[in-house]
Amino acid sequence: MKKTIIALSTLTALTSFGLSAQQTPDEINQSGIYVGGNYGYLRVEGEDDFDDDKDVWQGILGYKFNTWVAVEGSYIDFGDYGSSLAGAETDGYTLALKGMVPVAGGLSAYAKLGQLWSDTDYRLAGVTTSEDDESLFVGAGLSYAFSPNLLVNAEYVVYDTELDAEAAFDDIDDTNFETDLKQASIGIEYRF
Repeated sequence: MKKTIIALSTLTALTSFGLSAQQTPDEINQSGIYVGGNYGYLRVEGEDDFDDDKDVWQGILGYKFNTWVAVEGSYIDFGDYGSSLAGAETDGYTLALKGMVPVAGGLSAYAKLGQLWSDTDYRLAGVTTSEDDESLFVGAGLSYAFSPNLLVNAEYVVYDTELDAEAAFDDIDDTNFETDLKQASIGIEYRF
């Protein structure tokens, strides 16, 4: 995973430096639609022995209103975590309000606050079931614009999720998990 992240960052940087000229802050901070993708590391922290580390993938669609505010939606795949005896697979959609602050040149800091609508497929000793959930999340990151259209992001997001296996498996005792999903990722953003 680390080699993929390093290769992706290096390729983006070299391409961007070759394509971009000196840009003005007005060019970087224009409003409009953007798309992007993130790849990173997911830490699943919960009660009992349900802790796990996995890759996470995310596709993003957003609209930047001005220099400081954007709204952002995404599809996110948290992957499969747990053990062969008991585990889960979660994916979902997010909607967030994103606040941005230009720092210097093409560097900006941002914070997100939003909602995750997720679907979790549980499995326990060969039995599977599914449950929908809603949870809040908060995140922060840094963004660097190599050109007015191409940016690289690094962010950290915490999803306050309760994956309640007891509701999914009504006939099994002591299976209540309270879980937080913590995501650290890098990504590329393209502004139209």
